Amino acid sequence: MPKRTLQGVVVSDKTAKTVVVRVDRRFTHPIYKKTIRRSKNYHAHDENNEFKPGDMVWIEESKPISKLKRWVVIRGEHKKSA
Repeated sequence: MPKRTLQGVVVSDKTAKTVVVRVDRRFTHPIYKKTIRRSKNYHAHDENNEFKPGDMVWIEESKPISKLKRWVVIRGEHKKSA
């Protein structure tokens, strides 16, 4: 079974070797047929502390690394500064 991969935006990088990634999903409500947006935060392992808030990253599931971390950053795009 392949590992799940999600795309999201880094929200926080306060902890060492960890980033918090917000993953947004959109779906249609089963009764009202209206499009709804939901988001969820994931703690992901960032070995080199290279990603900052606002960066787009892809995370992949892994074995548990700590109490909250079960995801690893596999690649990302740095936010373009103005």
